[in-house]
Amino acid sequence: MSSRHSTAWQRPTTRHLPLPTAVDRRRVVWSYAITVGLYHLAALLAVLPWLFSWTGLVLAIVGVYVFGGLGINLCYHRLLTHRGLTCPKWLEHGFAVLGVCSMQDTPGRWVAVHRRHHEYSDRQEDPHSPLVNFLWGHVGWMLVDNRDLTRLGIYERYAKDVLRDPFYRRLERTLLYPIIILASWAVYFLGGFAASLLSGGSVADAARFGASVLIWGVFVRTVLVWHITWSVNSAAHLWGYRNYETGEQSRNNWFVAILTSGEGWHNNHHADPRSARHGHRRAEIDLIFMLVQILESVGLAWDVRRPDQRLAELPSHKKRNL
Repeated sequence: MSSRHSTAWQRPTTRHLPLPTAVDRRRVVWSYAITVGLYHLAALLAVLPWLFSWTGLVLAIVGVYVFGGLGINLCYHRLLTHRGLTCPKWLEHGFAVLGVCSMQDTPGRWVAVHRRHHEYSDRQEDPHSPLVNFLWGHVGWMLVDNRDLTRLGIYERYAKDVLRDPFYRRLERTLLYPIIILASWAVYFLGGFAASLLSGGSVADAARFGASVLIWGVFVRTVLVWHITWSVNSAAHLWGYRNYETGEQSRNNWFVAILTSGEGWHNNHHADPRSARHGHRRAEIDLIFMLVQILESVGLAWDVRRPDQRLAELPSHKKRNL
């Protein structure tokens, strides 16, 4: 591990990468392109006054932290991908369901792509380096065919441990994944519909309120979680400061860290990927790790990985090739 301390805010590197060699820009991955497009269009319905409600707005904001924070940042990333902690299977699977509701693909697929990113970070075969261009790193990489990301091959190399779990295999091989998504839509709409009826509203009022809860609580929230997650791939490899010289272009980006509850301390993460704690300094607040500590204190998390002591104990001006 190489770790040279640097505190200055650094501008994006001028280095430019070509697309990964296995990418075929002529072949659109229509399942992803249509899903991304439709969710954005549905989220735009939130601008209609008829569909606004304070309840829906609150559900969207809270949902960013529940589904994005617990489902993606804690479960998909720190728990499943990097094994930075261990939880009871019932709790792990519950967090994974929240991740599924974030519509960022199955746990196995997410883990495999992210592990490949760490293997080839900011090199040509990185699936989503923004050194190609910002839009590619943010979302474009998902929308065109990349033969290196074909499911069977990438699972065999990067996600065999995840797919040993029967629950994650069912998400890949059965209709469980779409069933969870559709069930979450129904919960939001019917919950709003029933709440309005029980408070004395008409059927028309209940339908409007249910639709508001669905649009804000599901579609707006999902689009927000998407862009917040994607900003780690894009912005946190272009703008920010570096605590460690890691051999690629990861940055600690405070704005992304705020949005992601700690995932934006991305240079720290690349310096020590196994650590469940991404904020290495006192000012680098990591809400996800705070939650991990709470789970650990009540016996719902164990084997929690902290930053490598070789990084934590050395004076910063002496940090060099370790």
